Formats: sequence, structure tokens, C-alpha cells
Amino acid sequence: MDDRIENRECFAAGQPAGGEEGLPTGVVKAICISDVRGIEKRAIEEGHFLVDFGIEGDAHGGNWHRQVSLLSYDKVKAFNERGANVGDGAFGENLVVEGLDFRSLPVGTRLYAGSAELVMTQIGKECHSHCAIYKRMGECIMPKEGVFAKVVKEGIIRPGDVMRMGLPAQDRPLTAAIITLSDKGARGERKDESGPAAKEMLEQAGYEVVETLLIPDEPALLKTQLIRLSDGRQLDLILTSGGTGFSLRDQTPEATLAIADRNAPGIAEAIRFKSLQITDRAMLSRGVSVIRGRTLIVNLPGSPKAVRESLGFIMDSLEHGIKILRGSASECARK
Repeated sequence: MDDRIENRECFAAGQPAGGEEGLPTGVVKAICISDVRGIEKRAIEEGHFLVDFGIEGDAHGGNWHRQVSLLSYDKVKAFNERGANVGDGAFGENLVVEGLDFRSLPVGTRLYAGSAELVMTQIGKECHSHCAIYKRMGECIMPKEGVFAKVVKEGIIRPGDVMRMGLPAQDRPLTAAIITLSDKGARGERKDESGPAAKEMLEQAGYEVVETLLIPDEPALLKTQLIRLSDGRQLDLILTSGGTGFSLRDQTPEATLAIADRNAPGIAEAIRFKSLQITDRAMLSRGVSVIRGRTLIVNLPGSPKAVRESLGFIMDSLEHGIKILRGSASECARK
């Protein structure tokens, strides 16, 4: 089974509420921080974990989803046995924990240690510049094995504290991201109105929009972002806007299909069918709808008006389809 799917399926309904019983526990081996970014972190005696920031004094803290980085001590130990000989914080990790395989946990997992509470927000990360460890060993485990979390309850964590797990809340809001593709918009020559229009509609429908991106019409960049948001952040829905026409720069459908696991053509077909009742030019839209892992990805047109119309056509049925992907709804037909 694909790891991207298995990570979420292994925490299906029926597990103990709150995760206090029946789930693995770990032990905090080290808490590490750094004063500036891009250097190895140093171990400290205790960490003060702050809501909307991360660890007090850490350069990577801030009001974003990657406030705290975590790495399994067991993975570091195995890496050292291959000759790496690295210490705590060498990979830029904040928390080193023995006994928990973070890579196998789904986004949304709650982590309790000391008096603080964290929630996992991302698995892995893209390595933009190879660190000294990579240059020496030919690999680095942080991009693949590391995970990220945000602080949801302030508290103190010390080495030796037990880390407990809690299941992702079954009633959590559906999560979404919006990617607007526009060369002029990315250069600052045109204001993006399509992304905000989609965001407003999703939030009114109860979605939590965790990221909005404005990027040029570059297929490679779009594929990178779609993979990151689907696999790393494990979002329920990704909407793209723009790049679905006949221009040679319009490559959104091709980039979307390239990273897809399965096709979900009915959504794109419904958008075209209902749009044709408004304008014949709807036949020129090449947008697609696909599934990657448990993430639904839908291409929307580029104009704000078309975005509102298209999303309005499909909004009522999207939630049911996403919940089927989540495993929290059946495929029974609506009466």
C-alpha cells in the first residue's frame, strides 16, 4: 500500500479517544534550538513552547505551520551506525524522540509532552540546499523522516518527558489550499482576485484554507507544490486557478495529471457542462480533476467570475467526495 495512504488509514475510527490508551509512546531525548537559521541547533535543558510561535528563542519560530520540527531518535541512531556520527540538533530538528516513528503518523496527530501540546502539520520537506551531512554522507534523513508541528497549548518540555499521541480529530474541518497560476500576477503586474474569491467561498462552506499561493505558469513548480501539499501537508482539497486554456503557457492540466494517482473526471466535466449553459467558450477549458493519495485536486479557470461560478457548481458534492476519501462517509447515493 502507498505510504501516503497507509499513514492515514492506520489511524482509522475505532481507536481509543484522545490516544492515551493503546497507542505507542516515546521519550524526549533532546530539545534543540538555534539563534539563527541555517545552522545546527544546540541542546537545551528545557523548552518553553509558545502558541503561535514554537520554542522560545528558536530562530525557526513564528506564526506558521512549521513551528517545531521533530525527528525520531531511532532513525538518527540507525543513520549514525552507518558512519554519520552526528549529535542532537545536527539536522536542524527541535525535538528528538525515542520510540515514535513520526514518518508513519498522519498529519493532525496530537502530541503531548510535559505540559505542552502539539499537532502535526507536515511530513517531510523539500531540501533546497544540501547540508554538510548530505555532502559527507550522500544523504540526509531530515527531508524524508522529519515532521513538523505547531504548538496548540503552551507548556514546558524537558528531556526524559514521555510523549503521548492522540488521534486526529474526526470532526476537524476539511483543509484546503489554493494555487493561482499567473505570470503577470507572480511578477506583481496584476492583482490576484481569483484566489481570494475561491478562499472566501471555501471558508464560507466551513473549510480551513491553510495556504494560498501565487506562482507563474511553470509546470515544474506547480508539480512541486501539488506534491508538497498532498503528501507533506495531506490536505483534503487543492484548487488551482488559471493555466487551463489554449495558450502555450497553459500547462496546468498536464502538470496536474502528471502527479495524479487516479482520475476523477466527473468534477471537471460537471464544471464544463454547467458553464456551457452560460457561455459557449466553456468548451475551450481543459481543466482536470484528479486524486493524489487522499487529496482531491481540481483545476478552475483563471477569472474571478469563472472561479465563483465553477466552484458554485460543484461545492455541494465536493464535501461528500472528500469525506469518502477520508473514510468518514460511505458511497451511498443521496436520496
